[in-house]
Amino acid sequence: MDIPDAPVVTLNMEGKRRRFDLDNPVLPDWVKDNAFASDGYPHKRKLKRKVYEETLDDLQAELVKVLYWLEESGERVIALFEGRDAAGKGGTIGAIRENLNPRRVRAVALSKPSDVEQGQWYYQRYVDHFPTTGEMVLFDRSWYNRAGVEPVMGFCTPEQHKKFLRETPDFEQMITREGIHFFKFWLTIGQEMQLKRFHDRRHNPVKVWKLSPIDIKALTKWDDYADARDQMFAATHSKHAPWTVVRSNDKRRARINVIRTILRALPYTGKDEAKIGRIDRKVIGKP
Repeated sequence: MDIPDAPVVTLNMEGKRRRFDLDNPVLPDWVKDNAFASDGYPHKRKLKRKVYEETLDDLQAELVKVLYWLEESGERVIALFEGRDAAGKGGTIGAIRENLNPRRVRAVALSKPSDVEQGQWYYQRYVDHFPTTGEMVLFDRSWYNRAGVEPVMGFCTPEQHKKFLRETPDFEQMITREGIHFFKFWLTIGQEMQLKRFHDRRHNPVKVWKLSPIDIKALTKWDDYADARDQMFAATHSKHAPWTVVRSNDKRRARINVIRTILRALPYTGKDEAKIGRIDRKVIGKP
């Protein structure tokens, strides 16, 4: 596998120009020292592993109840996981699915559209993966590619971007009117944390495949992605399909609180509120 080139880049961060060399095995101190607290992250330390694992065990036991409820009731669930590269989308989906029947709880991570798909209605290839009765589908990126990576990287026209922002609330209202339980999660991280995770991937032989040329190209487009995100929130955060923002500098807290959010919203049988616990409102919020 070819590892993408990683040129040295100069970043403008809070009025300071920073030089970042992704190929250097030594992580710069200005990244290492500020990664966890970047973007005003509210907790001083990562959640302890023992606490995380014990809490996750309880939450995953509740998710098994959700699985039985889906099978018995025929209800359907869709959850979208969006956010910057390295925000922890895949790991959060993995924590949800770990002990569940993969035939009932499916993860969908689509590659770039084929020539045929490019000629279809934009939402069509995503609708093809929607749940049938008794299923939960977790999208690792979704139709919201057209609100983020596509306009920032020039993969769609400005007219296509505007059309997407205008039409998506109506499309999502069709989903909720159908009776599907619908969640939209935006996982957010600080810039130093993103750089640290990119660096970790670059120098870890079992994770380097996660680092794509698009990730590297995006290093200098932090503000462009922020502008696109803000436009997306303004156009698509609605009463019927609200966004839930997850502060994800600590992946453990992010995963736990995403699962809590889903469990508290679903009307499944045998819900144990004590086992679910309280949602950390310092981690989970609105746009």
